[in-house]
Amino acid sequence: MYEFWKRPVDETLAIDRERLVSFLRYLKSKGVPPWQRQQAAVTAGRYQTMITGEIDPAIQEVVRTLADLAAAQRNGDQAAAEKENHFPDNEPEVVSEMRKTLRRRRYKYDTEKAYVGWVIRLLHFCPNTTPEAITESEIRNFLSSLVTNESGGVSASTLRQAKSALLFLFQQVLGRELGFLEHSEATKPKKLPVVLTRGEIASIRQGLPKNKRLMLDLMYGGGLRHKECRRLRIKDLQIEEGTILVRDGKGEKDRITVLPQSAIADVIKKIEECRTRHQRDLERGEGEVHMPDALARKYPSESRRFGWQWLFASPKTRTDPRSGRHWRHHVSEDYLAKPFTRALQESGCVKNAVPHSLRHSFATHLLEDGADIRTVQELMGHADVKTTMIYLHVMNRPGLSVRSPLDRLKNDSKEAE
Repeated sequence: MYEFWKRPVDETLAIDRERLVSFLRYLKSKGVPPWQRQQAAVTAGRYQTMITGEIDPAIQEVVRTLADLAAAQRNGDQAAAEKENHFPDNEPEVVSEMRKTLRRRRYKYDTEKAYVGWVIRLLHFCPNTTPEAITESEIRNFLSSLVTNESGGVSASTLRQAKSALLFLFQQVLGRELGFLEHSEATKPKKLPVVLTRGEIASIRQGLPKNKRLMLDLMYGGGLRHKECRRLRIKDLQIEEGTILVRDGKGEKDRITVLPQSAIADVIKKIEECRTRHQRDLERGEGEVHMPDALARKYPSESRRFGWQWLFASPKTRTDPRSGRHWRHHVSEDYLAKPFTRALQESGCVKNAVPHSLRHSFATHLLEDGADIRTVQELMGHADVKTTMIYLHVMNRPGLSVRSPLDRLKNDSKEAE
């Protein structure tokens, strides 16, 4: 074992540049790559900050040097390229091949998780058969089991997702056609979206913790999807123009929507909080975030620029499941979902609403206020205006202010009396 760990406890409480460099050289002699040595140096810096209350500038310099080496390796080393294909241990080979294909075709990580989950469920359903030998009859039985499940079966949209995952596996990974599956389609019942009234939204907003209200304001005020809001970067907020640039939305489409004027002051305050945290991260040799596509290799230093940072950044750093690298990600879905549910219950509202209902409410309230349906379509990012037209059916006063015949009957009865 390396001598660093054999020293008395009272001596190990102090970390200086000489001892850190000596330890990092030991790691290098064992073949530890620069990005892992950088994480070791970052941990040492955090330990020193915890013990002494500040970090030594000499240690900061070591961390920055290793960060540059790690960036250079990611830019030109094949080993780093392999690291970008970081897969869970003990995973079936066909699942790893499926992950590679999904990543090569730029599928989102959420889609990857969902597709892989369905494939693993199919393999468990057919435990004594290799993926290549699974018959169409077994696939049909698997899908039927999803519908006839004792707990009530899956919804039509979930069944469609399972079919898409299996089609991708057999056609794109194994090179096998499944005609019956490709042409079959689950019937999805037509349901109206859940829309909250202005009063209900005000009550829910009041019941949320203050640090969660800005996310609600942007979702309701700009028609953002929950995921779109969580993935907002600083540079996407165009404050002077009063707009939000939504990057890589559903269907990998970009669009521009409105930035509520009443939320601008809170947005500016949030940005300054992000700036302070990012500066601390940079001082520790961190401050890197995930970059889309191949931008991280083309422009290694861009991942540390403030404009690319998340507006709703996670309070903790974590390891990225795809690349295996350690950085600060955006907040999780539960960040707003759980407080939203509690606030909904406390408000007394009995509607089956979720954060996504704020987006439905945005479109409905715009139409009620007289907005043009084509404008609402653009703000929502709908490819077809028919999708937007569904909100005409949930407006408070649909059509030409139709009056119920029961109201007229009762009024006529009162007049006759």
